[in-house]
Amino acid sequence: MKVYVAGATGAIGTALVPQLLAHGHEVVGQTRSPEKAERLRALGADAVVADALDAEAVRRAVLAAAPDAVVHQLTAIPPELKSFRKLDEYFAVTNRLRTDGLDILVAAAREAGAGTLVVQSFGGWPYAREGGPVKAEDAPLDPTPPKTMSKTHAAIRSLERTTLAAEGIALRYGGFYGPNTGIEPGSLQIELIRARKFPLVGSGAGVWSFVHIEDAAAATVAAVERGGTGVYNVADDDPAPVSEWLPALAETLGAKPPRHIPAWLARIVAGDAAVSMMTEIRGASNARAKHELGWEPRYPSWRQGFVSVLGAPAAPPARRQPARGAAVSRG
Repeated sequence: MKVYVAGATGAIGTALVPQLLAHGHEVVGQTRSPEKAERLRALGADAVVADALDAEAVRRAVLAAAPDAVVHQLTAIPPELKSFRKLDEYFAVTNRLRTDGLDILVAAAREAGAGTLVVQSFGGWPYAREGGPVKAEDAPLDPTPPKTMSKTHAAIRSLERTTLAAEGIALRYGGFYGPNTGIEPGSLQIELIRARKFPLVGSGAGVWSFVHIEDAAAATVAAVERGGTGVYNVADDDPAPVSEWLPALAETLGAKPPRHIPAWLARIVAGDAAVSMMTEIRGASNARAKHELGWEPRYPSWRQGFVSVLGAPAAPPARRQPARGAAVSRG
């Protein structure tokens, strides 16, 4: 297939393009940077330099490529999140890329006659904060997210509506780790954990789903090749509460255990969004992606994955059965 990848030099695009090429696909990668375009060409892909919010530039590029499949991996997330109170500001450009940028790309793909559309969504915290700890794709999304992340929730909902209306595939990725993500050697998040400045908040009962960036790319290739219209969670097999994965990550780093602060204090210092993510959010079941896409993550648990990415001073903790030991919830 000929695959047009918008956002080809972002965190997942960087992992995705080589995998598409290795599967024998022809790739045209869109990027804003001439320097990054050269990197794509060095990999064996064609490259086009275009602003994702410039409708005419994207239209020309997609029509010239005449792709069989179009993949949206457009984000503009700054490397440092300094305040959860400003989360919507932090995601403002990404939210435009998820709404206006997707509208532009869908229109171009439709005009070019592309038969497959695959779009990056997110499954890390949009599910309703009620019911079981792990959610399948048909579970309701959060109707009342914290105020400081409400615009970001709305952009995700809009993205998925647009994708499904275009008979496309929305991939709800879990939290990325690995190269070019926030969990990798030398990253701010890792240094905060080393310095015990990433505390465990309240109960730490918020359930997080992770996925190695290479596994996320592999699921995307599977969606391009075999996916049907709909939504797929793309995460590992081991959703886990913060109270479990954060101390384990600190142990992997050879750091002291994280400090603990009560939820009321975290709410004052960091806001409702931070407390929600640490104590209330739900994880994502990957059963549908595994069954329908034939995808299996190379790293079935963040336990092995964190060690692979970050190294370990000692043997990693023994793997347990994931939090989905409570039944996967659809409501």
